[in-house]
Amino acid sequence: MLPYYGFGYGFGIDPAYLVLVVVSLVLGLATQAYINKTYNTWSRVPSDGASGAQVARRMLDANGCDVVGIKRVAGKLTDHYDPRDNNLYLSNDNLSGGSVASVAVACHEAGHAAQRAQGYFMMRVRTALVPVVNLSQSMWMIVFILGVAMNLAGLTTLAIALFAFSVLFQIVTLPVEIDASRRAVAYIQASGMSEINVRGAKKVLTAAALTYVAAALTSILQLVYLLSRTNNNRD
Repeated sequence: MLPYYGFGYGFGIDPAYLVLVVVSLVLGLATQAYINKTYNTWSRVPSDGASGAQVARRMLDANGCDVVGIKRVAGKLTDHYDPRDNNLYLSNDNLSGGSVASVAVACHEAGHAAQRAQGYFMMRVRTALVPVVNLSQSMWMIVFILGVAMNLAGLTTLAIALFAFSVLFQIVTLPVEIDASRRAVAYIQASGMSEINVRGAKKVLTAAALTYVAAALTSILQLVYLLSRTNNNRD
């Protein structure tokens, strides 16, 4: 849910903000429903006999990745690659499951490890932004509220600048995620797995990419809204 700025600093109850909230909710719910439906569909289609972890391990080896291990993580679709400890973390279904969906997700995460091993530029940019974004995400709301409460334009401008780092981070994340999916599909195809694995991987990973697109678009719209309202209050 987006934070509400309906009162103070001349914002009033703004219909444009209510539209932004509705659009954000619809985008979020629609993309989440689509990824869940697509994943569930392809999780019922068997792969060529290997589990997600097994195929991911082969992909890691093929790309010269020195990943320490492939470990289990709780939850559903909580899979991720952690460059801090150089481990792949796969949810139970994708770790030991032998479905088309589990192979696609596991190989996507292996794709991130391959990006790190091969020095993929956008991943280096994303990694460099992490400490800045962690700081800005924890501070921008507090700074913004103080700016509104104290009617200090400088503080609200600083808050919006801090929020902009989060927007930049989500924009940078898009090519990183798309490239990891491209690597996953390319490996599945090159490894000789059946056409249904390739087709299913494309569908699952395209659905997953849409969630990142929706998140980035929502953040961009929120930033545009904040900038426009702040400029209006200065005029």
